[in-house]
Amino acid sequence: MTLLNCLLSAWYGLPFVSPNNMLVWTINGTGAVIEAIYVLIFLIYAPKKVKARMFGLLALVSSLFAAVALISVLSLHGHTRKLFCGSAATIFSICMYASPLSIMRLVVKTKSVEFMPFFLSLFVFLCGTSWFIYGLLGHDPFIIIPNGCGSALGAVQLILYVIYRNNKGEISAATASKGEAIEMGDVKPSQENVYNNEKKKQNERSENEQV
Repeated sequence: MTLLNCLLSAWYGLPFVSPNNMLVWTINGTGAVIEAIYVLIFLIYAPKKVKARMFGLLALVSSLFAAVALISVLSLHGHTRKLFCGSAATIFSICMYASPLSIMRLVVKTKSVEFMPFFLSLFVFLCGTSWFIYGLLGHDPFIIIPNGCGSALGAVQLILYVIYRNNKGEISAATASKGEAIEMGDVKPSQENVYNNEKKKQNERSENEQV
């Protein structure tokens, strides 16, 4: 979602779509390059099942961006082009900022912030707030709306972190046993517990055999 957001936001900021938005296209263009590298590394080391699904998502992201770019260049002009590209960038920016909601739900459910890193939450808040202010200064609703949502969601993450910070690393057995998938790579809270349980069983069997 971040890769798609950066691609669409960079496209929106280009001079022939939205004039005088150099910071938008340069920063988001850089972000798109960084995210592409991140996705590439993930695909190299991901398990086969996850890799196949991520290739599908990457194809979907590429198709969506290509569709927006082609439609805006071939069919639209002037303000209509800006409106179309800005709307697409806004929708997927909101989706990007909303993607950690599953982690926030897990934090509330487990009363633990083990899988919600503080600095990630902090910089989501700072990034959203900075762009929100930039949008206000430039009177650009396509920057104000998504980043205002991002700032608010980042603030909620920080509030959750303050509430549950002392419970870091304490995952309830009931939740862990369900093996809920964690954002970015299907990391499961139960994996370590399952490994420890299996190891314990093996040790017990070895001791019984020795006896």
